[in-house]
Amino acid sequence: MTEVAHSLAGKGLDPLLLVALVMTVIGFGFKVAAVPFHLWAPDAYEGAPTPSAAFIAAGSKVASFFILAKILTVGFAGAEGSAVWHGYLAGWTPVVAVVAALSMVLGNLTAIVQSSVKRLLAYSAIAHAGYMLLGVFSGTLPSHRALMFYVITYGLTVVGAFGVVTVVEKATGGDALKNFAGLSRRAPLLALCLLVFLLSLGGIPPLAGFIGKFFLFSAAVALYPDFGLLWLVILAIAMSAVSFYYYLRVLKQAYVEDAAEDAPAIQAPVVTMLALVLLAALVVLFGCAPGLLTTYL
Repeated sequence: MTEVAHSLAGKGLDPLLLVALVMTVIGFGFKVAAVPFHLWAPDAYEGAPTPSAAFIAAGSKVASFFILAKILTVGFAGAEGSAVWHGYLAGWTPVVAVVAALSMVLGNLTAIVQSSVKRLLAYSAIAHAGYMLLGVFSGTLPSHRALMFYVITYGLTVVGAFGVVTVVEKATGGDALKNFAGLSRRAPLLALCLLVFLLSLGGIPPLAGFIGKFFLFSAAVALYPDFGLLWLVILAIAMSAVSFYYYLRVLKQAYVEDAAEDAPAIQAPVVTMLALVLLAALVVLFGCAPGLLTTYL
């Protein structure tokens, strides 16, 4: 990658390099389900077995964002351009900025109208891909550390959320919002885990999702001395506020709505319940003590 960067130094953005930049963003954009390369994700999440959907949502993102950040910041160093407000310069940063903005807006707004929790989490994953792209802009250690902290904690959280969906789906036969009605009374510990996971995805302190967003947004703001990426960070914060609505729709079903009289009892296997409790504990722990993870990043 460094040899590629050296060979490109001082040559400007010739047409072949522009094609390479666009194709790289398209390839990884498809991999991480960023807009407009996201169309496979909702149907895949809904149609796949829930554990497989959890693996797609978590494991693939950890690897893909790390590799994307390395390729762009190391291999295409010198071809960054600029995505600052009123300071546009051709390069890969404005392309990534546009993809990030579209992902955050479309992912969050489309998740609002979903009645399937798996599809809701799919569009949530698209929105989170937009947030994660904020950590790709800089090749600095704080930026990459913020990105990896966010991706890892997001992976733990979304695996936990899909784990709860798996238990509910097996017990009730579906993953619609109505299947979660009365979950706090039918399975209190399971509902508590769901509460932790969804509030973390929404970015509520003191959970890991809040700390991850704080690190990521802070690194993006500090990238330019004149706060040139502040427009994108403000958009990310606004879309995070929008995400509270659809996460709270699920929690309303779990904690406010009453289950139907013939609703089956929900009992998770002991091993599954232990795994979910462990994941929820890690989400709380990394939110309260992020240094336990950032030390190794």
